[in-house]
Amino acid sequence: MNPVETAKGLAVVTGASSGIGYELAKCAAQDGYDLVIAANEAQIMQAASRLKEFGTKVEAIQVDLATVDGVNKLKAGIEALGRPVDLLLANAGRGLGDGFLDQDLQEIRYVVETNITGTLHLVHAVGNQMRARGQGRILFTGSIAGFMPGAFQAVYNGTKAFINSFSFALREELKGTGVSVTCLMPGATDTEFFNRAQMEDTPVGQAKKDDPAFVAKVGYEAMMDGEGDVVAGWKNKMMTAAANVTPAGTLAKQHRKLSEPESSKH
Repeated sequence: MNPVETAKGLAVVTGASSGIGYELAKCAAQDGYDLVIAANEAQIMQAASRLKEFGTKVEAIQVDLATVDGVNKLKAGIEALGRPVDLLLANAGRGLGDGFLDQDLQEIRYVVETNITGTLHLVHAVGNQMRARGQGRILFTGSIAGFMPGAFQAVYNGTKAFINSFSFALREELKGTGVSVTCLMPGATDTEFFNRAQMEDTPVGQAKKDDPAFVAKVGYEAMMDGEGDVVAGWKNKMMTAAANVTPAGTLAKQHRKLSEPESSKH
């Protein structure tokens, strides 16, 4: 039998060129789903080649999901397949280190437009289709960073606070519709994130990190089980529990110790 006949359905994964996104796509492919994967880097094509080894169909689309044009291009690519989306894994995200006033405003906007605006645009389109069909699963990649005021990572943490909160609200709104919403909240994970965020000279950038394959598996299984949220790793669970009872000012001070660049301390 060919993959068209054996595929469980279609999974769309954003930010899938590497890291957690790639591993989420791998989970879906291993589970028998055909894939549409998207990222704004050319390496999304290499990721597609590797994912095809699992025997399902893989469409790779290189788009910038921080832009309306990019999201529209992805939507058009999905629609061209003529198939409903069964799983939407909204994982695309961008980090940014350093003090807020020292960051470039264009880079700040890019983080917000990738992590929030583009994500909302895509989820609004696909979510409406899922609700109309009465079935579908949505996974957001939030972060435990969303529980902490992120000194020296203020914009990124703020966007993740938004995603964490938004996912819970959307989950409640979609109760009884057949569409489930799950939020995966990882901690520091061994991906390209810290390099792209220019945070390699920070304590958190240099510390030991979680395996993206482990994080993705935890998130994928939570989504398939219809859970509302999942924090990957016991250490991160402890940090999240502590964050819920710690004053915001204290959390911001603690976060500074993790994220302040060495260059800012002199």
